[in-house]
Amino acid sequence: MKIPKPRKRGETYNITVSYESKRYYCTRDTAKECEQWAALKLLELHTQTRIENGEIKPKFSFRDLNNKYYESVGQWKESKSSRAWIKGQYRNFESKFGALAQKSIYDITPKDLTNWRNKRLQEVGENTVLKEISHYSAMFTYAQKELFILNENAWMLITKPKKPKARSRRIHASEIELILKALNYEIGQVPVLSQHYVAWGFLFAIETAMRRGEILLMEMKDIFDGYVHLPKTKNGDPRIVPLSDEAKELLKLIKHKGRRVIPQSENAFRLMWERSKITIGLNNLHFHDTRHEAITRMVRVRKLPVEVLAKITGHKKIDILVNTYYNPSADDLVAAFNG
Repeated sequence: MKIPKPRKRGETYNITVSYESKRYYCTRDTAKECEQWAALKLLELHTQTRIENGEIKPKFSFRDLNNKYYESVGQWKESKSSRAWIKGQYRNFESKFGALAQKSIYDITPKDLTNWRNKRLQEVGENTVLKEISHYSAMFTYAQKELFILNENAWMLITKPKKPKARSRRIHASEIELILKALNYEIGQVPVLSQHYVAWGFLFAIETAMRRGEILLMEMKDIFDGYVHLPKTKNGDPRIVPLSDEAKELLKLIKHKGRRVIPQSENAFRLMWERSKITIGLNNLHFHDTRHEAITRMVRVRKLPVEVLAKITGHKKIDILVNTYYNPSADDLVAAFNG
């Protein structure tokens, strides 16, 4: 490409370049600066034309896509928990992908992603890897269907890990006693200390099948005569949770005048729970197991039909409710059969 000569105008120089019937102007202090600008401008215009004609691909790394997706989609997710999780993925992107983060999205192959999957499976469980694959696949779909810079999604061409068997962990009465003792709490006690509220939340979860996050977000104004109204839940819909007599008694123990029933951050609550269960050797107990226990009790004691139970627990898919969260023992099944 021929570079035109700069023209001196007073103390400065200007230059004009023409490309596809359009003119572009520049003013600089020296003729050399004008020539450098003209060379770069013509190269930029020529490259852009080749990109638009499909002759070459624009420079767009996996890191660039991660930034673009978070700025345009991720940080605007409606669910607060989803936003927080996506923000964590965004911040830890470099450490998870290493050199692959710098690779052009056009050059990333299913083999690259399969190698990443295998390495990641050595670090975390299958459920975590499945969730991460879904997130990064959504990025590539965004590049394909919204940005129109990809022809196919390489994540869709790899084999996903098998989903592990769902937990069926029940909580024994002796384990409840151990947890309460570790948290220095007795049933009927007014919670005062932080560990008391963790114990209270544990007992309340077993009575209501509410998730930990739902209990921690529960406000005084959400409590009514006979039920709790959850304005926003994990699936985004409001929910009514009926209260058992035991749950009502637990709520009577809350004496503070704060906005939230449990005046504690989610992180502080989680750390205290984890430390307490480890000190008594219950490493395999998850707080979410209270949901399994509560749902199984609701069926056994209250004989709730599955459609009513689904409304209480917030499950939109009945098969997940029945096959994952209802965990009867052999005695429970025999009693239900003969009852």
